Amino acid sequence: MNATKILQQGRQPMIRFLGKRTTPSKIDHTPQVHPASPTHSLPESFASYRQKAQQHGPLNQTNKFSTSHIGASPGSSLGPVEAGKGTFFDRSELPQRFQRMAWSEAEIEAIESGGASLHA
Repeated sequence: MNATKILQQGRQPMIRFLGKRTTPSKIDHTPQVHPASPTHSLPESFASYRQKAQQHGPLNQTNKFSTSHIGASPGSSLGPVEAGKGTFFDRSELPQRFQRMAWSEAEIEAIESGGASLHA
C-alpha cells in the first residue's frame, strides 16, 4: 500500500495543454454544406429532402397498406423481381461450369473419416 502512495504522488500526465481552458464566446451554428457534397447546396426544407431521399427504396411510397414501418406491406406489392442481364439469384442458374460439383463417394468417405481413410 505504501508503494502505491509513492507511485501516485510523482505521477504527471504526459499531455500538456497550452493556455487556460476557455470556450469560444461566439459559435456559428448555421447549417453549412458538407465539403464533399455533390450538389454543393443545402436542401430548401426537410420535406423536400424526404421527397427525393432513398433508403432501401423511395421513402415517399404510398400503398393501400400502412407504410409506417418496415414490413408493413407484402413483398408481392412491390411487383416482380427479376435479375438483370448477367446477374443471377442462385448458383444453380449459372452456366454448368460454375455450378456446384457433386461429391464422389471417395470424397465423402475422406471427409467423414477426417482424412484417415486416404492413408489406410
